[in-house]
Amino acid sequence: MSMTETRKRVGFVSLGCPKALVDSERILTQLRIDGYDIVPNYDDADVVVVNTCGFIDSAKQESLDAIGEALKENGKVIVTGCMGDDAKIRAVHPNVLAVSGPAAYEEVVGAVHEWAPANKQHDPFIDLVPPQGVKLTPRHYAYLKISEGCNHRCSFCIIPSMRGDLVSRPIGSVLEEAKRLVNAGVREILVVSQDTSAYGLDTKYKLDFWDGRPIKTRMLELCEALGEMGVWVRLHYVYPYPHVDNVIPLMAEGKILPYLDIPFQHASPKVLKAMKRPAHQEKTLERIKKWREICPDLVIRSTFIVGFPGETEEDFQILLDWLK
Repeated sequence: MSMTETRKRVGFVSLGCPKALVDSERILTQLRIDGYDIVPNYDDADVVVVNTCGFIDSAKQESLDAIGEALKENGKVIVTGCMGDDAKIRAVHPNVLAVSGPAAYEEVVGAVHEWAPANKQHDPFIDLVPPQGVKLTPRHYAYLKISEGCNHRCSFCIIPSMRGDLVSRPIGSVLEEAKRLVNAGVREILVVSQDTSAYGLDTKYKLDFWDGRPIKTRMLELCEALGEMGVWVRLHYVYPYPHVDNVIPLMAEGKILPYLDIPFQHASPKVLKAMKRPAHQEKTLERIKKWREICPDLVIRSTFIVGFPGETEEDFQILLDWLK
């Protein structure tokens, strides 16, 4: 039997948000480095990994359905991701091989090695992985995850209990990854995290090094450096903190895209208080007005929750009026 005929094959199902997609890319990259082939169907796989989402009930059900389908079609299933609660998963699907939580890269890869041992003599020339790693997005764009976790405790959000408090990546490492993406042909970088505007807060904006120069682990410096790479840079999951004001001139100058993804969630002070979110939407409107004075082309994408427990018709009208 030839070396290539004994290579183990892994099927992969990735569910959830862009942050989870980045986790999937990291796992797949390591598996490719370790000599595994990634296959697009159940029949050809020696084992299947399901990266789950546990953010809302419908996502949990989708994850359970995906696990069930993989068990039915293949039988050897490893579960990871935000719904990676061993007891809850096994209560529905007792035959899964292993369960791990979000960002548990080593555990997932270790489980794959345990249940489908790789060829120990795999050829590194056959298993070459591009410098940017395995990507699940089209070639022209890629997600760049700059941190994990969140320090906020919004009453409706389970993310901190699943992914913990804010942990920022060193800015030098982030920018090196961005450069590899650009060199690979990526033309748009989408910056993602749970709270992009809090980047570096946990490190007290620690000084790092990149391209031979010192640079702070902070949102402004990150945007300035990304803006020098000659590609589109789009910021996701930003809170309207005062220091975001400093990033708007970079948008006006064309260094990064005039785009912010800000999850406002509501406008009623009462509802925002119940959500455990800042209840100063009038100040937020003033801030947005000033931003647009600096950068008239600024586009803001957002999400809102309606029907929150305790919301009245008056609260809903406040939201509608605020949006107008």
